[in-house]
Amino acid sequence: MARSPQSYQKRQRELRKKERKAEKLAVRHGKSSDSDEEPTEGPDEDALLEEFRQLNEKFAAGDVEEDDFEYRKAEIFAELGLGEAPEPRETASESSD
Repeated sequence: MARSPQSYQKRQRELRKKERKAEKLAVRHGKSSDSDEEPTEGPDEDALLEEFRQLNEKFAAGDVEEDDFEYRKAEIFAELGLGEAPEPRETASESSD
């Protein structure tokens, strides 16, 4: 037996009601219904990825030493939330003491 178009339309109306109710509940609890939006705070991913691309090019060209490359790469990844921040480096004045 085929279902009537009226029952399909009724199910669609009920589904829309449930969705609206869920949105209103989310707003009441301080949550946005648009979870796709990223917060405005935090690192600029595009800028960090561009910096990482440039760092890779410089390393491939031999302009950056491996230690410096690995340290800066770890810093960029930490800013992106992809790893832990590296340990702070000793400066030249600290190592001469």
